[in-house]
Amino acid sequence: MIKHLSIAISAVFFVVVLGSFERSASPNPLQRATLKTIIVDAGHGGHEPGTNGDYSTEKAVCLDIALKLGKKLEQGLPDVRILYTRTTDTYPTNPWRADFANKNKGDLFVSIHANAMPPIKHTKFIGYRKETYYTGKGKARKKKTRTVPKYSVYYTPNTRSGTETYIWAADRADEKGEFVAETVQDSAEFVPDINDPEFKAKSLLWTKKHFDKSLLLASMVEEEFTGSGRTSLGVKQRNWKGIWVLQATGMPSILVETGFMTNREEEDYLNSEKGQETIAENVFTAIKRYKATLEGKQQPNSGIQKEKKDLLPKAVMTSIKNK
Repeated sequence: MIKHLSIAISAVFFVVVLGSFERSASPNPLQRATLKTIIVDAGHGGHEPGTNGDYSTEKAVCLDIALKLGKKLEQGLPDVRILYTRTTDTYPTNPWRADFANKNKGDLFVSIHANAMPPIKHTKFIGYRKETYYTGKGKARKKKTRTVPKYSVYYTPNTRSGTETYIWAADRADEKGEFVAETVQDSAEFVPDINDPEFKAKSLLWTKKHFDKSLLLASMVEEEFTGSGRTSLGVKQRNWKGIWVLQATGMPSILVETGFMTNREEEDYLNSEKGQETIAENVFTAIKRYKATLEGKQQPNSGIQKEKKDLLPKAVMTSIKNK
């Protein structure tokens, strides 16, 4: 009897120790997270065309790529709910898009856009001209002439090219509010007041909460673009007023600039079936890698940690390491 009791006690002790070990060896919170709902956002739409290229609009390109991305997500991640802010040529306001994502308890928000740059201004000296001017007032007023240089001004298309992915800044004054997802009302569109003292007080912690994951996915997206032969301009922080899809979404959020509409070569690529399929595949693959990393099935590349150090000030990095 005593022998059996000793064996039982030893077994219980082993189970307790094993459970304690498993808890201590379990992955960090970043790895334990899972994706249940992904919000796919096609930028612009309806009366808001976005950037105009030589023959196409940003709103149309965004919708085509977003729908292709959504289809790949639906097929490749059947256990994840995929929701769209728009599937036709309509214009949901940016606050509505963020509100939609929050109400549906999104775990990830991916916004598809296309970039633009103004034409390049050129000034060419073409000679001199006579210019009339006056000095003095009243009876003392005199008419005079002088020779001044003459220039011709003309513009050429901007050839800037490449991709870049934006995340919301973690080191600025006006950040995401911690109460974004909590205060959304079912009957009204939620529009947080970025000047509200409570918003500012809670915002930095909320942004830091999602910053790591946003940076992780954004870095993976740019890595996939590079792998397919595109020029990557990197991961950028963004926090100026009006970027609601990054500011007011209570979840990791990225805004993908897929190329420059103002570069004719890139506009052709963005409108081609091959280009759109490749872009959608790149973003889809990045999301799969991101999901695998959250679930502890894959480790992020070392380059992502370097990108994180480059983006974050030292004080913020210390805070994140101590979380």
